[in-house]
Amino acid sequence: MDFFTFLKFLSNVVLPPASLAAGVVLGLVLAAFGWRRLGFWVAALVVAQTVLLSLPPVAAALNAPLEAQARRDTATSAACCYEAIVVLGGGVSPAAPPEVPDPDLTDAADRVWYAARLYHQGVAPRIIVSGGTLLDRPSDPAATEAEGMRRFLVDLGVPSSAIVSEGDSRNTRENVRNVRRLVGDARVALVTSAVHMPRALQLAREAGLNVTGLATDWTAPPQARPVWDTWMPTGGAMGSSAAALHEYMALLFDWRKGATR
Repeated sequence: MDFFTFLKFLSNVVLPPASLAAGVVLGLVLAAFGWRRLGFWVAALVVAQTVLLSLPPVAAALNAPLEAQARRDTATSAACCYEAIVVLGGGVSPAAPPEVPDPDLTDAADRVWYAARLYHQGVAPRIIVSGGTLLDRPSDPAATEAEGMRRFLVDLGVPSSAIVSEGDSRNTRENVRNVRRLVGDARVALVTSAVHMPRALQLAREAGLNVTGLATDWTAPPQARPVWDTWMPTGGAMGSSAAALHEYMALLFDWRKGATR
C-alpha cells in the first residue's frame, strides 16, 4: 500500500459512514475482550457522530466558513480574460468498461457545467480538464476523469479542439502541479466546488499558478430546501458534512508543503 492509498483509507475511516462501521466493530471487539464499558462508549460515540453529521444545520455550519472564503475569492475575481479555464476532477466518475461504458455525473458536476458556461461567455479560449483514475486502466482513456469531463463538455457545445485533457493526476495536489506544467505563468481561472476552493487555491498558489478562483456547486440555503430536508437527518447532509471535514483536515494536517512544484 502506497502513502496515497493509506491517506485515502485514513480519511475515510474517521468520517461517516465508514467511521460508523469501524467504531461499532471496534466496540464489539473491545467488549469481547472484556472492556465492555469502553466498547459501549466507542460504539455510542460513532453512532452520535453519524446522527449529528447527518443533520442539515450541522452540515450547513461546517460548510459556511469554507464557502464564505470561496465567495470572497470569487467576488474579487476578474470576469475575464484568462489563458484557460481549469476544471478540477471530482465532478465526473470515470467509465469502467464494459460494465459501466459511460462516465457518470456526480453531485459536483456543476464544475463542468459552469466551465462550459464560462467558455461560451468568452472567459477563456480553452478549458483544461484535470483528473485521472485510481484504477489500473492505462490503455483506456474513457476511464479517466479528464476524459469524462471532456465528453460532457463536448455535449455542452464546447469544441473538442478547445479542450485539453490532463488525465494523470489522482488528487488536487497533482491536479495543480500538472496544470502548472501545461500553462507555465499564464493566467488561469480555477473552477471547483465552493467547499473545495480554499484548499484548491492554496495548493495552486503553492504550485506557482497565476490563478483566480471561480467557485460553483454552492450549498443550498434552508429556504431553498423542503422542511423535511432542513431538520431531519439525511444522507446528503452526512455527505456534505464529511466533505467539509475532509477539507478542514487536509488544510490543517497536510504537511507536504512545497511538494506541489
